[in-house]
Amino acid sequence: MEEKLVRPRNDGVLDGNGDDDDLPMLSSQALAALREFIEEQNQLNVDERREETGAEETGGKVTLVSEDWRLSQFWYDPLTAETVAKEVIALLGNNSNPSSRVACIACPTLYAYIKKIKPNVSVQLLEYDKRFGQYGSDYTFYDYNEPEELPSELKQAFQVVVADPPYLSKECLEKVTETISFLATPGKSHLLLLTGEVQKDRAAELLGLHPCGFRPQHSSKLGNEFRLFKL
Repeated sequence: MEEKLVRPRNDGVLDGNGDDDDLPMLSSQALAALREFIEEQNQLNVDERREETGAEETGGKVTLVSEDWRLSQFWYDPLTAETVAKEVIALLGNNSNPSSRVACIACPTLYAYIKKIKPNVSVQLLEYDKRFGQYGSDYTFYDYNEPEELPSELKQAFQVVVADPPYLSKECLEKVTETISFLATPGKSHLLLLTGEVQKDRAAELLGLHPCGFRPQHSSKLGNEFRLFKL
């Protein structure tokens, strides 16, 4: 059993107890990115078709392999991916240690956007789909059914851990929680969870996380309401 995590406070993250009157909030950097993105969308009249493959940004594109619904893959839309990526970068801090690392559990869209926005950030993608082996050493095969079957060098090695469990089941979230505990640095790591609102109580019980006001969206419109959970 891993050491219980004590989560640090950060100027970019406000604490909350999950009540509607006191929700955790996105950092100022992420909110600014959200406003900037909306302005760019209005100015450029972006073709909606690009949501199928990624998001075009100043200076290039972010593209992903096609979704495989058999693996419960649903990519974030550009607004969600950029907003959460900016939140991760804010949690690392403007003067973050070069050795600071981010773990993305089953969220390849986020990995791609973090690397696009800040290429020098060290990001590890843990993902079942071996097509993402194209990312080389940044990719680690991950099966949530074996939550701690990971390379030993990843243990307690990450300052930010972001997870998007592939299924909305109690068992899946419990096992992903084990993986988070394996990866996070006790007392020093920041946690973000993207999952269905139906997991609200379990997220609070297992990880002490609560939904913030930002609501993630996917390129393929899903029927389940998704939330971003944080401390």
